[in-house]
Amino acid sequence: MATRFQFELASPEKLLVSKKVVLATVPSEKGIYGVLAGHAAMITSIKPGVVEVYENDDTNVTERYFVEDGFAEVTPSRFTVLVEKAVPTAGLDRLALEAELAEIEKEAAAAIEEDEHARIAIRRDTILSKLAAIG
Repeated sequence: MATRFQFELASPEKLLVSKKVVLATVPSEKGIYGVLAGHAAMITSIKPGVVEVYENDDTNVTERYFVEDGFAEVTPSRFTVLVEKAVPTAGLDRLALEAELAEIEKEAAAAIEEDEHARIAIRRDTILSKLAAIG
């Protein structure tokens, strides 16, 4: 049996996951990385994307969460992910996301200020990431 370690995923609203797992993967600024028991200590920033939890083995995903910006801390025995927002990918609604994307596109067309365009681009990228997460 694979060695397990403590994994926690939390947002300001609540602790979503706190359990022993075999593997967890997260989206970071430098790409997706996985953590197994005994991983070297590190701290990374998290970007919007999917956290995958492998509770029983390193081949079968048992839980998937879409997360927005945050940080991850890895020690040899614990992996903690703290994010702004997190929702199970099963809870993402494709039609609602597509409608939100259409609204964002209208806002982008009407935007005048450069900082407004930047804020809209961030929101658009997050919606596109959510859509990619549900396939």
